[in-house]
Amino acid sequence: MLDVYSQQLNDLLVDSYRALQKVEEKMVKGTQSIDLSISEMHMLEITGKYGEEGCTISDLAQELQITLPSVTVAIKKLERKGYVQKIKSEQDARRVHVVPTRAGRRMNAVHRYFHEQMVRAFIREISEEEKPALLKAMQNLNAFLEKNMDRMDGAANKGQGD
Repeated sequence: MLDVYSQQLNDLLVDSYRALQKVEEKMVKGTQSIDLSISEMHMLEITGKYGEEGCTISDLAQELQITLPSVTVAIKKLERKGYVQKIKSEQDARRVHVVPTRAGRRMNAVHRYFHEQMVRAFIREISEEEKPALLKAMQNLNAFLEKNMDRMDGAANKGQGD
């Protein structure tokens, strides 16, 4: 059983996660020019981080921590919608790089603008004194989650090798 503080923190984390998802979903549904799901939007966002060279299907699977077949299906869908293109590697013809198209870069800009506006609005609601503590708490949360994901990945891989 959690103590009162831990229960409140748990509730806040769950509520914040759900609220952020809902806000993003409303942004996507409220913008008629967006024909992407949230997961497609996030996959497109990652392709944009890699610049002109693009990223591989494996890069996407690793960053999103999903299977290669799932990424392959999603990329085919994004390609059909005109948001990404696949380009064969010049160094290794077996490798394919995924690169956002002009429409994909435009969609990434819309998504980035949404996040920037949301962060600016939130920052206006907190004091200067609260900002460093919030930033530190978020950094600690991210480090904790990363460490535990790595630990879980290690345990899952160990179980597969037995």
